[in-house]
Amino acid sequence: MSEFFTKKSNEAVPVTPITPKKLKLWLEEQDERTRAYVKANRFKGAPQSVLQLFDKDGYPTRVLVGIDKADKLYSYAQISKDLPARAYFIDAPLNEHDATQAAIGWALGQYRFDAYFEKKNEKPNKLVMPPKADAKLVESTISAVTLVRDLVNTPANDLGPEELSKAAQTLAKEFNGKCKTDIVGEELLKKNYPLVHAVGKGSDRAPRLIDFSWGPKDAPKVTLVGKGVVFDTGGNNIKPGGSMGIMKKDMGGAAHVLGLARMIMENDLNVQLRVLIPAVENSINGRAMRPGDVYPSRKGLTVEIENTDAEGRLILADALAEAAKDKPDLIIDFATLTGAARVALGPDVPPLFTDNDDLADEFEKAGQSLQDPLWQLPLLNDLYARMRGNNIADICHTGGGQGGAITAALFLKKFIDDSKKWVHIDTWAWRAENRPGRPMGGDAIGMRAAYDVIKNRYGTAPKKPKK
Repeated sequence: MSEFFTKKSNEAVPVTPITPKKLKLWLEEQDERTRAYVKANRFKGAPQSVLQLFDKDGYPTRVLVGIDKADKLYSYAQISKDLPARAYFIDAPLNEHDATQAAIGWALGQYRFDAYFEKKNEKPNKLVMPPKADAKLVESTISAVTLVRDLVNTPANDLGPEELSKAAQTLAKEFNGKCKTDIVGEELLKKNYPLVHAVGKGSDRAPRLIDFSWGPKDAPKVTLVGKGVVFDTGGNNIKPGGSMGIMKKDMGGAAHVLGLARMIMENDLNVQLRVLIPAVENSINGRAMRPGDVYPSRKGLTVEIENTDAEGRLILADALAEAAKDKPDLIIDFATLTGAARVALGPDVPPLFTDNDDLADEFEKAGQSLQDPLWQLPLLNDLYARMRGNNIADICHTGGGQGGAITAALFLKKFIDDSKKWVHIDTWAWRAENRPGRPMGGDAIGMRAAYDVIKNRYGTAPKKPKK
């Protein structure tokens, strides 16, 4: 993290966070030259506004930045990107939460996916780590968000199921995790993952199940499941061109659980972690699944395919059935699952589903505190359990055009034994426009809140006594 942070020095320029009310008080203590300069530049202390102050020789002496009281994160993201390259420090007392958020925002504001540009990123601005900030949490958060963004932004020609597996293996090995050999191609049928196979068999790139674990065996079990559709054509229900353009992001759920796993491992939380990622490409060839087809599932239920563009829930069904087999204390799945979730709550607030209202409350409070909001939608089984299809199998996998996020979650619930220990998060994993700290492209949405819940529930692993 030395890329974004530095130690305090005489060269570091102070950054003064300010509101319109505080600006008036601050100006009363300044000399006439400074007051005139601020007035001439029409600086009012509005949120995310920035004004640099200089001495008579043109050397920067201070930066004023307008801070929104409700925004402890992204206000600092804007200034870190816009200021000239040098070292800065926040010249204001901050508590641990605000200091940590400010440092995270500072780094998030300077992200740029430059893997395919001839000209790479310039050196970032550096911030003196605020004294009360949780530096380890700052570092792990930035590493995790960067991992998610980089994976989602990588085009599908360079990130197939095999490359996604290599990214997972690299992460697991970095923290001494245990990687199981991927179950690949026809082996998925032999090992009873028929829905993963059904979705991926239409591509020349073989589908696979990625599986790794980490942590002490006597710790509570936490299992993360991520949708890993590296590209989604829609299959035989092919998407129109306008909807297919960003479908490299359909493995965003897998990216989220890898980022979350990184935070868990890097902060040494007291959990026995397992990560399951069904990785496929939903493509079209002579073997691709068709509307009306029926396939078995790992759970034993037969599934009628109504729309091949609703493939994510199919691969998650097999993975969730495997996750439930271990009877973990908590199962969290992330998936870019439905457009209906975006219609209901917009692009920035993923809906979460669980039968455990106390658990949902933990997620919502964490999201509110960290500016990573989540919102619970109901699992109304009696009202929305109806699925379409021709009733020639145990279940059809779609529920019609209305309430689509809910019916998708209800489908997944059928593959979970104890839904009070399960949370489903329907994230978009994408930003459609550039905003401070949230550049257009892949992003972690809901991940930081999920980490906070796990950390508060289980804490860090007890230190082993020295021999």
